[in-house]
Amino acid sequence: MASLFEYAPAPESRAVVDIAPSYGLFIDGEFREASDGRVFKTVSPSTEEVLSEVAQATEADVDAAVKAARKAFETWSALPGSERAKYLFRIARIIQERSRELAVLETLDNGKPIKETRDADLPLVAAHFFYYAGWADKLEHAGFGPNPRPLGVAGQVIPWNFPLLMLAWKIAPALAAGNTVVLKPAETTPLSALFFADICRQAGLPKGVVNILTGDGSTGAALVAHEGIAKVAFTGSTAVGKAIARTVAGTDKKLTLELGGKGANIVFDDAPIDQAVEGIVHGIFFNQGQVCCAGSRLLVQESIQDELLDALKRRMSTLRVGDPLDKNTDVGAINSAEQLARITELADSGTAEGAERWAPACELPSSGYWFAPTLFTNVTQAHRIAREEIFGPVLSVLTFRTPAEAVAKANNSQYGLSAGIWTEKGSRMLAVASKLRAGVVWANTFNKFDPTSPFGGYKESGFGREGGRHGLEAYLDV
Repeated sequence: MASLFEYAPAPESRAVVDIAPSYGLFIDGEFREASDGRVFKTVSPSTEEVLSEVAQATEADVDAAVKAARKAFETWSALPGSERAKYLFRIARIIQERSRELAVLETLDNGKPIKETRDADLPLVAAHFFYYAGWADKLEHAGFGPNPRPLGVAGQVIPWNFPLLMLAWKIAPALAAGNTVVLKPAETTPLSALFFADICRQAGLPKGVVNILTGDGSTGAALVAHEGIAKVAFTGSTAVGKAIARTVAGTDKKLTLELGGKGANIVFDDAPIDQAVEGIVHGIFFNQGQVCCAGSRLLVQESIQDELLDALKRRMSTLRVGDPLDKNTDVGAINSAEQLARITELADSGTAEGAERWAPACELPSSGYWFAPTLFTNVTQAHRIAREEIFGPVLSVLTFRTPAEAVAKANNSQYGLSAGIWTEKGSRMLAVASKLRAGVVWANTFNKFDPTSPFGGYKESGFGREGGRHGLEAYLDV
């Protein structure tokens, strides 16, 4: 019956966003060229077209941004919390007003479907600024002592998978607590951070409170190492997180790291199958699986394995892969050629090590970076695809017989960021969740976020929490 109905293209208009041919660094409230004039290009992953060129910040630019932030800190930190809140509320409202423009921009620069940037990312971005605006004049009631003080300048480095949302996670609590910020967006997705710089000017934010430095890993390394930084916040790969920890070791800088993951999604034999399948699909194919807390390991109770996999394959066959700006698209483009190569190499290793590979029939676009939704069965815990973070639309399926075995397999990972449980029994849900070594455990859902709830990991998934009251602590001297 489904074959009788086809989706007509429903592209979102690119006309709502005006991308300039080049962008400078945002330092002390103004855009400027890099000190040595170097630039690099940012491309659209779905078409490989050049969207713009942006400045490559040098150590001298990092120094200028940190000095501007330190100067601004003197007056920003002295403002009453209620005054800082006004700026945060204003930023939140402007984000809402410009949400369609920002959603299209994010989709163009990142490659994720427009329905995700429009319906998930942008509402959450605004919600984080609204939420932390509410905390700005209540810090003494946050549970961190009677007179919590800001730290100084926060150096923040964010990834490419949720560019604007990770910016909000970092900047909103930092400003609410009275800190100033120097932020470096990912090299492949700099545009939404630069548009945010314009939002800061539109909101009348005092100069130097937020500074945006575009650049590659060398820019981030210079920012982390700068002696004027009081707090470092990083979201990204575990390897880079370890390097940052080594740089910060022996200094008085506060550090939070939100790193990789290999989340286990556990489905028990009493789980509602159709609901679980939707959660599994959302858990691994949302944002093309480029999510640190993706449910990339599916643990299925042995007695329902066949039934669940049949339903899962049927559902995967309905996923629409293609133009991210089409409102019907479920799976967009991989963010870069480098990321696509890593996904491909790890998926090929699964085949080479004896796992059974399956993907629905789908025609991939001829230009851009694409990977079909992929499922591996006959996977063991020794397989690389069961141990390493693929960061792509690749799901590895393992089985278990008892709850104890499920917990043991779920915890058998160097990571500890997220997990999911599917069961109709509340007692089983609570019993299993309490044994899982993961920062976030979802029950009968997956990838649900709220600004009032803390997020973070254990083991090689990092330390510290972002979001909620807990997210303020890293930005306060307590």
